[in-house]
Amino acid sequence: MEVEGHVSKVDGVWRIVVGVSLIPAFGTLYQRLTLPEATRYKKSQQQARRLADEEYDIDELKKKNEATVSVPEQHPTTAPHDEPSVSSSSSDIKPSDSSISAPPPENKTRQIREFVVYFSEWRHFKILLGTCMCWFLLDIAFYGINLNQNVVLQQIGFDGKTGTTAWEKLYRLAVGNIIITALGFVPGYYATILTVEWLGRKKIQLMGFLMEALFLAILAGRFHHLSKPAFIVCFALLQFFFNFGANSTTYIYPAEVFPTRFKAFAHGMSAACGKAGAIISALVFNTLSKKIGTPAVLWIFFACSIAGAGFTLLLPEVKMRDADVLYEEEQQDKRRLQRAA
Repeated sequence: MEVEGHVSKVDGVWRIVVGVSLIPAFGTLYQRLTLPEATRYKKSQQQARRLADEEYDIDELKKKNEATVSVPEQHPTTAPHDEPSVSSSSSDIKPSDSSISAPPPENKTRQIREFVVYFSEWRHFKILLGTCMCWFLLDIAFYGINLNQNVVLQQIGFDGKTGTTAWEKLYRLAVGNIIITALGFVPGYYATILTVEWLGRKKIQLMGFLMEALFLAILAGRFHHLSKPAFIVCFALLQFFFNFGANSTTYIYPAEVFPTRFKAFAHGMSAACGKAGAIISALVFNTLSKKIGTPAVLWIFFACSIAGAGFTLLLPEVKMRDADVLYEEEQQDKRRLQRAA
């Protein structure tokens, strides 16, 4: 293509690249389909059935107590003989005995009711609020930057507009993306993997938001004045702290901070908020950039990062914290209070 100027094979190369990338995707899908059910999930289901049985037993005891209390109230009014009193007592007992059966199977209505009751307490709701808002605010800044990397590539001279041949343009565009990925993306992820159990999730997320805010402020304030090397270094560090920060921990937090009983629902809500932020950012970035300029949009991302750091303060540290154990202790306390009442 560089020598003869033929570009017809580019379409074939693109299709090959897309096809090759599907191999690990299908491999992951196969592993997920053959993956056994998690032990925590099985224990959560057993716990839910045990709680349902205990609640059912408490309801049955209450019904029996009401039935036995109602017998002496009806005895003087029925008849002065013994036989009616026996029949009345037997009639009171029979319905309660006949009503005793196996507890009803768990349904979606019960699960939703438990979810609402659990998160109606501020100590639990603030955690859900924190995971949702942190993911939402992160994705506004993260996808606003990474779905519009042409702005960054243009600043560093690797946007593909320069070059005399199609080969040179594609080459410079590929090199620009490699620079961004190699200097920031990949090292940030590995830094999180190596330090997350040592530093903890909360420290990494809080540090990531604050460092993102710092480098976004530098880029916004000196967008048209930074030299090419300075711009590359600043943007690479921004990408580094995206991944050595909230872009990693916003996935981790919902998977660890909630009890297994509510984890899937809460994690789904958190992820949905994140995708909402990504959609908003993707739709309005170009429009806002044309109206108020790219530096002003970067200041908006700076504000989102500061707000994300604030919402991180609502979250507990989940290192060495077992949400299922805490949930079980809460349920035991509630059962003791019910029995005492």
